[in-house]
Amino acid sequence: MSDRILLIISIVATLPLLAVVPVDAQPGGAATVSEAPRTSWGDPDLRGTWTNSTTTPMQRPADLEGQEFLSEEEWARRNPGSGLSFAEPTAGNPTGSYNDFWLEKGVLSKRTSLIIEPPNGRYPPPAPEAQARRRAQGANASPRPGPASWVDFGTLGRCLTRSMPGAMQPGFYNHNYQIFQTPHHVAILVEMIHDARIIPLEGFAEPSPTVTQWMGISRGHWEGDTLVVETTNLPDPNLTVVERLTRVGPDAIDYRVTVTNPTRWTAPWTALMPMATLEGALFEFACHEGNYALPNMLAGARAEETR
Repeated sequence: MSDRILLIISIVATLPLLAVVPVDAQPGGAATVSEAPRTSWGDPDLRGTWTNSTTTPMQRPADLEGQEFLSEEEWARRNPGSGLSFAEPTAGNPTGSYNDFWLEKGVLSKRTSLIIEPPNGRYPPPAPEAQARRRAQGANASPRPGPASWVDFGTLGRCLTRSMPGAMQPGFYNHNYQIFQTPHHVAILVEMIHDARIIPLEGFAEPSPTVTQWMGISRGHWEGDTLVVETTNLPDPNLTVVERLTRVGPDAIDYRVTVTNPTRWTAPWTALMPMATLEGALFEFACHEGNYALPNMLAGARAEETR
């Protein structure tokens, strides 16, 4: 049996341990610190391995409009299905994709969405600039049946990065994090696509606006027991991401992120994505090692053009 198969079996065996603290644990606003450990230098201790895997959707489903929390009956009815199986072919994905064997489903919260602001649990309406870009993209869409080259794939499909705030958002698997901490820095290792973030705390110079990075440039500071991290200098210069991490107990971090981009949305939005302790270490995310998807998709597109 190959090492890769053994690794897959070990991952699957740990899935029951990947439990996320319920998102509705703090239905009435900001979290409170309770039994939260501290470092030897007195800061709240965020160190350890964490997961935010969950089947709670980012946006509130249309059939739950105006409803912030599920009832017990609704939760029980919706909880058995992950809503994450991509195995069945669709018009946009004719080959299908992963089945449930490969997915880390996490826990369904009683919250109906991870977005908590706006109160409707959905992204704000698109800004006029975003609407104009979509119209232009539609008008200039290529008649090709598939991608023309590797540059048509985003940084996620090319296993480069999920950027921010994507690197910290839950989805289908590997949404696990290891946090390191000193009096002057906090570092976050992201299992998905092996992104790594080094966050200086107070006392460090502001970054030059001429420097941009896929993960942006982050600066952190403490507001009471909450670590506040502001990320700028992202590929989209209009995008600002502000995260708030509060250790609310031995096994939980209250994690909130506010995203502002006036050229994409008409207002900021905030999501609540709690983290729970994760047993064991992170796995290496090799991603494209032995992955033939990109060349096969390109070859398939060329074959379809010829046909």
